[in-house]
Amino acid sequence: MADQDTFEADALEYAGQLYAAALRMTRNAADAEDLVQETFLKGFRSYHTFKHGTNLKAWLYRILTNSYINNYRKKGRRPQEVELGELEDVYLFKRLHTSSSTGGATESAEDEALNRFTNPLIRTAVEELPETFRLPVLLADVEGFSYKEIAEIMDVPIGTVMSRLHRGRKALQKQLYELAEERGLV
Repeated sequence: MADQDTFEADALEYAGQLYAAALRMTRNAADAEDLVQETFLKGFRSYHTFKHGTNLKAWLYRILTNSYINNYRKKGRRPQEVELGELEDVYLFKRLHTSSSTGGATESAEDEALNRFTNPLIRTAVEELPETFRLPVLLADVEGFSYKEIAEIMDVPIGTVMSRLHRGRKALQKQLYELAEERGLV
């Protein structure tokens, strides 16, 4: 059992990552802020159930993802979309913060993956993925979670994660190929 008094110290280090993930999910800065706030509130209230020594980041992402899915279902519609280009400011800030606080250390795997999404063609293709496939692709290829962690976060069997991730990547590959053909790159 974990002590709620330590929640702030333990959980706040993931605030930036949670916000970036929430922004990718909601595609709206205000909704992302609300989602992160809701995640921290729910996390604080149930922190006594968290088993110390397990993956706190995955536990928080599960709360974030479940909250997003529940809010999405309540609205009964797709969240308001914004350009992923607006996210570049968040990533730039995060990279600047990381490099200044680590003395210019090498990029994290997450930052390297995010750098791949700076191309407008790729951002467009990711944006257009159906929600069912977009979340597993983002959690695996951007956030770097394992299949098992994604299964826990999304509360689905690992086989479902593998299937959705495979289908999401195939759909992404098809969209990128079609976009490349349209632009004469292939």
